[in-house]
Amino acid sequence: MARVTLVKPPPPDPNKAPIENVLEVTELAVLGPNIFTNTRQPWHPPGARGIYGGSVIAMCLAAGQRTVPADFSPHSCHCYFLLAGSGDLPILFHVELVRDGKSFATRTVQARQHGRCIFTTTISFVRQRPSTDQVVSHAYPMPRLPSGAPIPCPPDSDTQEPDLVVGSPFQSGPITIINAASPHAHEKKTRQWLRARGTIAGGTAAHLAALAYVSDSYFIGTITRLHRLWRFPFKAEELDNLPEDMQRRVAQLNEWEGLGDLRDLVGRPSIGMMVSLDHTIYFHEPTRVKADEWMLNEMESPWAGDGRGVVTQRIFSKDGVLLATCVQEGLVRLKQEESSKGKESKL
Repeated sequence: MARVTLVKPPPPDPNKAPIENVLEVTELAVLGPNIFTNTRQPWHPPGARGIYGGSVIAMCLAAGQRTVPADFSPHSCHCYFLLAGSGDLPILFHVELVRDGKSFATRTVQARQHGRCIFTTTISFVRQRPSTDQVVSHAYPMPRLPSGAPIPCPPDSDTQEPDLVVGSPFQSGPITIINAASPHAHEKKTRQWLRARGTIAGGTAAHLAALAYVSDSYFIGTITRLHRLWRFPFKAEELDNLPEDMQRRVAQLNEWEGLGDLRDLVGRPSIGMMVSLDHTIYFHEPTRVKADEWMLNEMESPWAGDGRGVVTQRIFSKDGVLLATCVQEGLVRLKQEESSKGKESKL
């Protein structure tokens, strides 16, 4: 039986948050300089083509961070998903030290399985400047309620999450779709509160890796919510034929994601294939990221067409600081009419 990690995984560290254990990487100096591997098996979402992309983004970032001085933090991360990653094979993270300057450092990281590159990213790091420096400064403001009041974050006690998302290293609130009645997808936005479970002990680098991990959650899937597309692996008309418990769980998840009653989606187009192609993160305030505190995620899509879609994301701290801006493009294909059945869809 193939091993899912090159080194036997240690037991989870109870002094760390669950996300820190999930994203831990191990250096493999025996194979060469600046080579790392996943310490534990990455998550493969049910029904997905490969492992969760956010885990690969975050582990690449963690590996790159290990090769720069402690006072350097990432300010941008440009990624490409090349092949679906397997949850049953170890991943090797090869870090190339592209440039080291006084203020900036650049790293490229390739994630490889069986000698094939499944993911690549270029990360730029910046040395933290003294807060006394005069700088040009502005930031997109945190969204507010129509009344002008702040959007209340969830209570610190556990929220009532759907059964299908319980167990994630991140806790999340329900998704709200803003301007949901608009006939134009580009006029809508989604908002959601989220935070890492537990208390992150590993400092700024661990908080940033956690933010990178969750930045891929629901990202390109925003297209399905803005267009109200059917995305479950059964036809809408077959809902009543499912076991009652499964009906309840699917309906709960659908409502949690801001889409209301499942039966309102009967007759809507269905997603045939949805895959992330690239992913960019701009870290605006690296040292102020506290991923184990509530963060507000806001997403919108300026464009979709030609089988692809683009989604932008802003992540705010609970006190209104714009922590990061993210952009993702993905493959978004609809199921075609029955007449085209049998024609294999290839990327």
